[in-house]
Amino acid sequence: MVQQWPEGPAADPEAARERYDSDMRATRRTMREVIRADVPAAHLGLAIVVVASVVLSCFAAPVVGVCVGGAFAALFLAAAAVMFLRGIRGRNAWRRAYVFAFGWANWV
Repeated sequence: MVQQWPEGPAADPEAARERYDSDMRATRRTMREVIRADVPAAHLGLAIVVVASVVLSCFAAPVVGVCVGGAFAALFLAAAAVMFLRGIRGRNAWRRAYVFAFGWANWV
């Protein structure tokens, strides 16, 4: 079966594959830049969680505030466990878990 290429019958499949791969790398690089979170955003996320926990404890019930704080603490510990299982150790593992758990404040 003869493949139909947009460049015509004399197209080079290797060149087309290389062009596709370079376009995919550029797209992925752009997406990483768009969704990137950093430590200052994670600090803001932690502050929002603490304030929300305190406000919920004051106005709803102390148990509700503890549940909100505990849920984010569990998310952080689960992310840290995943980092350690992936072989990432030390401060880098804790920083990545922290940014994962609280970096969502970048979009608030």
